[in-house]
Amino acid sequence: MFKTILPYLLSGISVGGQYALIAIGYTMVYGILRLINFAHGDVFMVAGILMVYISASGLPLYVSIPLVLIITAGIGFLIERVAYKPLRSAPRMSVMISAIGVSYTLQNLVLYITGGLNQFYPTIPFISKSITIFGATTKMVTVVTPVLTLILMIGLVLLINYTKIGMAMRAVSKDFETSSLMGIKINNVISATFVIGSFLAGVGSLLYFTNYTTVIQTSGAMPGLKAFVAAVFGGIGSIPGAVVGAFIIGICESVIKGLDIILFKLGLSKQMMGLATFSDAFTFALLIVILIVKPTGLFGEKTTDKV
Repeated sequence: MFKTILPYLLSGISVGGQYALIAIGYTMVYGILRLINFAHGDVFMVAGILMVYISASGLPLYVSIPLVLIITAGIGFLIERVAYKPLRSAPRMSVMISAIGVSYTLQNLVLYITGGLNQFYPTIPFISKSITIFGATTKMVTVVTPVLTLILMIGLVLLINYTKIGMAMRAVSKDFETSSLMGIKINNVISATFVIGSFLAGVGSLLYFTNYTTVIQTSGAMPGLKAFVAAVFGGIGSIPGAVVGAFIIGICESVIKGLDIILFKLGLSKQMMGLATFSDAFTFALLIVILIVKPTGLFGEKTTDKV
């Protein structure tokens, strides 16, 4: 029984870590701007396309990977400056519409460049090789992902709690106007938030597309939505919450996908088969339940509006 479930647990932990790296970007931006950056999943997708084209140019991987991460962070900075900064004092709905516009712009730009054809992600030797864990064969990326995710999360929490830019982020998230009056450069703080979030999405794309090796213009849509659900599940605005929520969703999703095989090996009737079909539906059903039972999420703080 354990050997049957283990591969799906490992896969769930891996994909959960990849969702977590995307979810952190959602939760950081929301924590400061109270904005859901709907283009974030597409930044993740663009990072995958960049890796395809940059590696195809003949550059070695030790140059291609840092270059992709730097360009992805730069794209996050550019999106914030072009699409969000001019709308700083606009109604929140205007900013949301701008975010959706950026999302479709990135998708259509990639569609134009690729012609809608599948792009095959390059093999990254170390994390692509197969390993055996307790009799289950998987890729090295399955082990690397949760470790790297936790290291990055801890580093980010330390940055936010013990550095000048981190303290500025916390101040801006608490009170936008007062922080500005106290001399904090709001625009720089917001730009830094987008840069960090986009950088982490770039790291997530390296890990994700090592497993799912085909990249198209819509490749960021479903991972982006699931990462958003993870951020809400964990308590949007909480970085540890986003990571915990992502791991829970990743594991549950992977186990549901494997239920057909698990039930078959247990000798259950064929009428119970087909449950893997609901793996994506589970994620969004979970979001509905969480919003009903605990709208602030697992680690979210209840906020009160001053009147």
